[in-house]
Amino acid sequence: MAEIIALVDYGAGNLHSVHNALKAAGARGVKVTADPAVVRAADRIVLPGVGSFGACASGLRAVTGMVEALEARVLADAVPFLGICVGMQLLATRGLEHGATDGLDWISGEVRAIEITDPHIKVPHMGWNDVALTPHERHSRLLEEGEAYFLHSYHFVPDSGRDIAAMTDHGGGLVAAVARDNIVGVQFHPEKSQGYGLALLERFLDWRP
Repeated sequence: MAEIIALVDYGAGNLHSVHNALKAAGARGVKVTADPAVVRAADRIVLPGVGSFGACASGLRAVTGMVEALEARVLADAVPFLGICVGMQLLATRGLEHGATDGLDWISGEVRAIEITDPHIKVPHMGWNDVALTPHERHSRLLEEGEAYFLHSYHFVPDSGRDIAAMTDHGGGLVAAVARDNIVGVQFHPEKSQGYGLALLERFLDWRP
């Protein structure tokens, strides 16, 4: 029986492209859903996110019962979870875009504006860039080093370096991925990262954390 992969629809994600990328990676049971009951029954969960942190956090909380369903399935039942772009940032304690907004607080830290330290560095960070694994993630069964497509003006700064799975460089180090147990979040867009992104999604579909 095919696994159910819940692709969470809360009005703030690039759902069509992520859905197509998951199917291209081999997923057969993808359900684009705003129904907490579907999330509670899912075998894997993907949380996309496009736009500002505050708007995404508000949109997610506006879906009655969705945060509770995510917490029950991801934190309590430990099903594999993938957060993409702002969906990854929502794992933080808070975001500081247009004022402070509470995140899910699954991985403690803040989402802050990318600081411009070099006039040649442009914000937003847009385009292809390296994904370099941190030493403790080099034997990960999910993340691999390579190049991925980024598009963001804010970045996740976790409180603990142990939660940083990969870094990229854009006028200084930026977190490219976070991970803890059955939870992984990537700042880049797998659905726009061609072969590298599809390979990541393929591994996610087979991931047994």
